[in-house]
Amino acid sequence: MVLKKKKEIQVDAFVLECQELETLQSFADAEDQNLASLLLHCVQLSDGIHQIYCIKQIVTLLKKMDRNSACSPMIKCCLDIVGVMYFSLGAKNPLKKVLASSLNGLPEHITTEAVHSFVRCLKEELKTTDLSLYRKVMDNLASCMENFSLGKASINNLFKEVLQFLQKSLVEIQEENRKLSGNSIAETRLMHDLLMAIKVSMMLLQKVQENFQGSLWKKPSSLVWQSMCGLVKSFTNFLMDGGLLPTVQTTSGLAVILFTKTMFEPVEKLPCLVSDLLLHSVKCASVPEWFVSSCGNLCTEELSDSVLLFLCHGALAMLEWKNGSMGENGEKLLLDIALVLLSLASQLKESNMAVSLSRILAIWTNSALDVLESSSQNLKCSLNGNSNTTGKLLEYVYTHWEHPLDAVRHQAKLIFKNILRIHQATLKGSVVKSDPFLSMLTESLLSLEWHVKGKYASLGCLVECVGVENILTVDRTIPAQILDVMSDQTLAPYASDLLETMFINHKSHLISAFQKTIWINHWHDTWVSPLLLILCEGNPDQTTYVIDYYLPKLLKCSPGSLSYMIKILQASADANIGSCNTRGALGALMACLRTARAHGHLQFRDIMRDGLLSTGYVKHGLVHQHNQVRIDALGLLCETHRSTEILTMEEMQLIQFFITYNLNSQSPAVRQQICSLLKKLFCRIQESSQVLYKLEQSKTKQELIKESAKWDHFATLQQYKDFISSICDKLFEALFPGSSHPTRFSSLTILGSIAEIFSAPEGQTQAVFQLAQEIDSTRVQTLIQCFASTFEEVKVLAFELLMKLHDMLDLQDSENLHLLFQAAMDLSISTKPYDCVTASYLLNFLIHHKGLLNVCLKYQQVAHTFQINEDMSASTMEKNTLAVIKYLLANLEREIFQAEKSLLQAAASFPMYGRVHCITGALQQLPLNNLTLMTEWRQMVAKLILMSYRLSSVVSPIVQSSSPEGLIPMDTDSETAGRLQMILHEIQPRDTNDYFTEAKILKEHHRVDFEKLTDNKPVENVCPEIRGKERQICDVTAQMVLVCCWRSMKEISLLLGMLCKLLPLRTVSESSDGLITVEQVKDIGDYFKHHLLQSRHRGAFELAYTGFVMLTEILSRCTSESLRTLPQQWLYNVLEEIKTCDPSSKLCATRRSAGIPFYIQALLSSEPKKSKTSLLKMTMNELISLAVPVNESPNIIPQVHSLNILRALFRDTRFGENIIPYIADGIQAAILGFTSPVWAVRNSSTLLFSTLITRIFGVKRGKDENSKKNRMTGREFFSRFPALYPFLLQQLEVAARTMDSETGELKLHPSLFLLLLILGKLYPSPMDGTYSALSMAPFVPFIMRCGHSPVYRSREMAGRALVPFVMINQIPHTVQSLLAGLPECTNPCIRQNSVHGLLLQVFHLLGSYLESKHRLNSDRQQGLVDIITCIKAKVWLAKSVGNTEYLKRTRNVKIFLLKS
Repeated sequence: MVLKKKKEIQVDAFVLECQELETLQSFADAEDQNLASLLLHCVQLSDGIHQIYCIKQIVTLLKKMDRNSACSPMIKCCLDIVGVMYFSLGAKNPLKKVLASSLNGLPEHITTEAVHSFVRCLKEELKTTDLSLYRKVMDNLASCMENFSLGKASINNLFKEVLQFLQKSLVEIQEENRKLSGNSIAETRLMHDLLMAIKVSMMLLQKVQENFQGSLWKKPSSLVWQSMCGLVKSFTNFLMDGGLLPTVQTTSGLAVILFTKTMFEPVEKLPCLVSDLLLHSVKCASVPEWFVSSCGNLCTEELSDSVLLFLCHGALAMLEWKNGSMGENGEKLLLDIALVLLSLASQLKESNMAVSLSRILAIWTNSALDVLESSSQNLKCSLNGNSNTTGKLLEYVYTHWEHPLDAVRHQAKLIFKNILRIHQATLKGSVVKSDPFLSMLTESLLSLEWHVKGKYASLGCLVECVGVENILTVDRTIPAQILDVMSDQTLAPYASDLLETMFINHKSHLISAFQKTIWINHWHDTWVSPLLLILCEGNPDQTTYVIDYYLPKLLKCSPGSLSYMIKILQASADANIGSCNTRGALGALMACLRTARAHGHLQFRDIMRDGLLSTGYVKHGLVHQHNQVRIDALGLLCETHRSTEILTMEEMQLIQFFITYNLNSQSPAVRQQICSLLKKLFCRIQESSQVLYKLEQSKTKQELIKESAKWDHFATLQQYKDFISSICDKLFEALFPGSSHPTRFSSLTILGSIAEIFSAPEGQTQAVFQLAQEIDSTRVQTLIQCFASTFEEVKVLAFELLMKLHDMLDLQDSENLHLLFQAAMDLSISTKPYDCVTASYLLNFLIHHKGLLNVCLKYQQVAHTFQINEDMSASTMEKNTLAVIKYLLANLEREIFQAEKSLLQAAASFPMYGRVHCITGALQQLPLNNLTLMTEWRQMVAKLILMSYRLSSVVSPIVQSSSPEGLIPMDTDSETAGRLQMILHEIQPRDTNDYFTEAKILKEHHRVDFEKLTDNKPVENVCPEIRGKERQICDVTAQMVLVCCWRSMKEISLLLGMLCKLLPLRTVSESSDGLITVEQVKDIGDYFKHHLLQSRHRGAFELAYTGFVMLTEILSRCTSESLRTLPQQWLYNVLEEIKTCDPSSKLCATRRSAGIPFYIQALLSSEPKKSKTSLLKMTMNELISLAVPVNESPNIIPQVHSLNILRALFRDTRFGENIIPYIADGIQAAILGFTSPVWAVRNSSTLLFSTLITRIFGVKRGKDENSKKNRMTGREFFSRFPALYPFLLQQLEVAARTMDSETGELKLHPSLFLLLLILGKLYPSPMDGTYSALSMAPFVPFIMRCGHSPVYRSREMAGRALVPFVMINQIPHTVQSLLAGLPECTNPCIRQNSVHGLLLQVFHLLGSYLESKHRLNSDRQQGLVDIITCIKAKVWLAKSVGNTEYLKRTRNVKIFLLKS
């Protein structure tokens, strides 16, 4: 472990105004150092920390004051200033908290005067009329009520005024919020102010209760009563306002119930009122008039689902549930709340609402436990395990324990755990372990497949309830089964948590039942033996996850088991050394020892001393065939429980041995682990060396003499230095020219770790090692040569290492700088794309050296364009960056001029994207918010933007062509077509395809006349030649032209996006601190819009999208209204253009709508994450309406666009769970799109459907099409997407009708495949209950009819799709019905496909039935006997001789095999 430095605490100091300062000075006594003098000294300090010390001294002095002194003017003045100080400080300022805690202990006579002072200050605060200062006042009110007696007393004295202020602030903030509609930043700020006001109002009722004693305040004429009624009315309005943030609404729900609880009489009828509100059965005549006037909307209007949810939350959180204080009415309310919440479970689909519902259900279970402590027998009957309420709660758990949201899954676990506790509370002293409900639950959970993640947490809860012995009694192989599951990383954490719960519970049980010598052997047989078997012989993934997740928990539970494991593994280590696929006993031993040492159970000295492992074994492990064994052996040396443990010589020698043979590992994962472990080792060396230095400094000479005989600290430090130096030598030797990428990556990463860890921080005079001392000119050259690697990660590592050492490097030799600079310039125009990346890193390295400026100025062609000298008041890096960019820009402008004449020549000799890439790289490492040469940079930014537009105009005709890869001018726009025509004329031939497959040598002297090119006569294959600086002939292909163009577009987009993201905005033209103007930002936005909507080449618009995202993220945070609303305007415009689909529109309808989906993704992703995501909702609704047109339209382009955009949005993970509510609509659009006669619609529907299947069922991680890992139960599916239930049923009915052809001819419904694919992704579960309103039965007859399809694949899918819709206990009856439908031998007309389809359905149903484990053996046996009886009558089908009967006979044989 690496020790982290403590954060320095920053405390803002308090500053007193002049008038109050003068008053305080008049009382101060410089000689006597009285209270006023001390306070004056305090307020004059500029350091908040020092003020805190002064405050403590002042309060100590106050406590010593007697009664006579307390009334003096000086004391009153000082207390007034202390009050001003308290109310002026920010809520999070530590000075305010210290002041409050110090003043809490004042004597009574001082407290009285202090309260008067604080009341005066608070009264001034409450007079605030500035809306922007309301938040400060509310923060002060909250602070006064938070463990501060003076503040609480002050509020108590001004209770009416505080209530009136809160009422006024709520009204004004809500009104201001309406005015700022559309300004998301200001709206969010006001929302939080509103939330704070509601919270303060609630705190007022909960913490200042003295004002609510008696009945005077309840009179209608009372100002307190009127203010409270006004507050309740405001809270009700907020609760009903769907435009507010959910947090504001839910807090309003809490406030409504709290205020109603305080004001309502008689109190015993309060639960009935809340029940009536939730069930919408309030009779206005039976409730008080004040409630109707304040909460009339709750009584008369139909409450939305969210309002009901928030009211339930308020009732559960604010009413008193303990001790049965609400009686039977409270019990009825509890059940009513459960009824409402469970009914909302199938209706609330937005992610934040789903999370809130799960959390509130968990709160309900806690409230139920509180009520059951002193409840009636009726309630216990209503909440036991067999009750309807508990059944529905279990149904909720089963459908949400694999919910995509982690918060929902966690709450589902808590609900299940509390259900068990509730059931236990309802039992009348009966034995829990033999309870039928718990037994049924255990049986049902164990019958589930192990791929169900919810099974693990639920079983863990059940183990804690009934004990692990009851689980193991059912099946002793359960531990081994769970370990087998751990080959899947997604299940390994769940499995290890369950195993931990089980073996801890098992250990406790065995300890209480047996003696240690007996129970430990039994425990080892159950939990350790299966582990050792897997460690030795398991597959690589399984052993890795078992070691990472399971082994540490096992050793923590029973550290003594380590010796047992080592003893067994040592016995077979020589014989079973493992292979490249298995660890063997040696690998298992390494893993156990590594884990034990890392968790503090062993030290390396103990391992070597006790003979647990020999050096030979360790060396064998360090070069083992199995990658993970090598990592474990290295981990054994590097990982320790204490980060200051001294390294031994044996460890150093073994590390050197390891590095010699393992730098060239071909596995990226292994390389990462090696570098990570070695970094831990270096951290350990650094920290242990600091401990040794401190020991030497703290000891006297006599102690040093005594200690030297035992341990030579200086010798250890010298060993450290020699060890790291030898490591560096090996690493630099490995960086020879031509070394492999893995070797370079490993060496540079390890060197980077050494440079980072052994740097000498400020204040540390002693360092055990400095990498800079090992660096000479040869090694610097070696690192610079790494820039030439084709792998960018190597360039990055080399650059970062050089930057860590650049202060120590001497590159001031102008000749070296000149050569390196010239090399970078040459590489920046190379036709090899990775060369420009090399040039960028080389320039970024040179920019940090002072001599580069003189090198740049030597170039005469650049010197006249700018004047930069060393006397300018700017950093070396800023001046160098400016000089380099100006030089690059000057060259680039000349090259663009040449490209405007001949794009082919540019692509062959000086592709311009390299220069732009270097400019972007240079700007990225410059602190653009802290520049000195502002005038020069403004000019530079303006030139860069204009250059980008100019370069874009040269290359955009290619990437915007309808066929950019072939340069075929199909665009209708005359200007674009003309430009493309010019390019085609340049790159002869125009009529043949050999240009795109063969390289051409182009000669500069040969020209072809335009008229010759445009007439119909064939033109000779002219091949002009281009000569470079050395008159070499350049070979050019069309791919080179295209690469030049799309990479140029890419670099332009990244440059413009980076300028918008990093440069400070200049909102006023005269402003001196900004570098980019509002007009320039708008122009850049228009540029991105133009190219994203019109580019055809994917490489071009994908990178334009990256730059556009940078721009939109900045726009969404802008204070300028015109800029902030731009994304919204652009979104409305593009959606309108898609809807109208004007013939003149240039939107690309092919290539999956090209850049249009990217454009809309960028606009939507800029919406603030904590907002109501109104733009996303509006866009999704618009697109879905276009994707599922109500009326047939001859123009299908809008539908194609909408399907393609929906696909992109559903794939985008940034929208998270906000996109989930639209999945059902997306599925409907995709399935209906399959019925379109237009191929483009069907194609886009296919892509959308594929995306949605992945989004619903997860990414497919295996080859098995029928794996249950990417599936869910039918009830879970339809609970998440209830809208799909009637839709799929209707579509399936339509598709099934096509199966009834008497002739048996092929009639394939377009959507049949999709319907069966979705239904086939579902699977039955023993947990499926009868509480869901969505019955699976209506699907069954239609799926059976689909089994008659003439298409084999359809019959196969129908057989699989039928399984989840038939309950396990209904399978025997269904199978018998299917068998009865098979033809008799006397039937003259037998439809072969129908017979085969029926047999397939029987086969899959029987497979599911036999896989289920929860049926009693007698029931299973009887069911199979009945089925076999039915089959006997149909055996004649298996005896048919014709080839057409092959499939039927095979299937019958499989059925009989299943029986056996």
